[in-house]
Amino acid sequence: MCDDNTVAENEAYLKKAGRLSRRDFTTLAAGAGAAIILPAPANAMSVEASNVTIQTLDGEADGYFIHPTKGKNPGVIIWPDIMGIRPAFRQMGERLAQSGYSVLVVNPYYRTAKGDVIEEGESFSDPAVRERLLPHARSLSPETTVTDGQAFVAFLDESKTVDKKRKIGVTGYCMTGSFAMRCAAAMPDRIGAIGSFHGGGLATDEPTSPHLLIPQMKAGALIAIAENDDERDPDAKVKLREAYDAAGLPAKIEVYEGAMHGWCPPDSRVYNHAQAEHAWSHLLTLFADALA
Repeated sequence: MCDDNTVAENEAYLKKAGRLSRRDFTTLAAGAGAAIILPAPANAMSVEASNVTIQTLDGEADGYFIHPTKGKNPGVIIWPDIMGIRPAFRQMGERLAQSGYSVLVVNPYYRTAKGDVIEEGESFSDPAVRERLLPHARSLSPETTVTDGQAFVAFLDESKTVDKKRKIGVTGYCMTGSFAMRCAAAMPDRIGAIGSFHGGGLATDEPTSPHLLIPQMKAGALIAIAENDDERDPDAKVKLREAYDAAGLPAKIEVYEGAMHGWCPPDSRVYNHAQAEHAWSHLLTLFADALA
């Protein structure tokens, strides 16, 4: 979960690893979003991309839709992390589309802002950026997650590029890892696979904890946990394992050694290429099996 403790842990990790100083990293970060280009998948398909508008219960959500130029494909929803939709997640969506999926990258903050809410190179570690982002994040709730998710699924099902006979995948990063789980519980007959990457609050003691919804799901899962998130809450993975096993659902739950919270997006301060590719390969395997 992104908070002040996460920022401190990530800063300590960077210093301990002998990486850049805060000043050096701030300088480098100005171009980070554009500097790290994800490799194209093997046998990458030709894709088309466009900015789209999705009608929701609360208005019009903006998003980025990418799909192969030919044929019908399984649909996938990508919920960005707390920093919202931006070039890094559009690039991630394009890469997934090149692997044979019709991908909708959504703006979770459409109620309070259209498009990107951060500038390229900005980081959650900056107090001013956190102060700007948190009101957007607090405008969301478990209820809005479900109603928005239903609208996003409807958008995909209405697209001529989506094969409605195949189930939909949903991925979430940071706070939106829980969004993927809530969507799977609310639409069990439509959501066939979820991926949570450094997701926060997946298994808590609250009565609204996402892990309590697992019995309502029919989706296979990939739960990729950051090392520092696991150190802070080592029981979360145990609760998740027990819940998935009790529900009889396949789930790969793994702590990624040396990977800090936020390691997957290529514009992250703690982006870990090797572990991000490890998570990516497992996601493709899950989707190939569950959305076939």
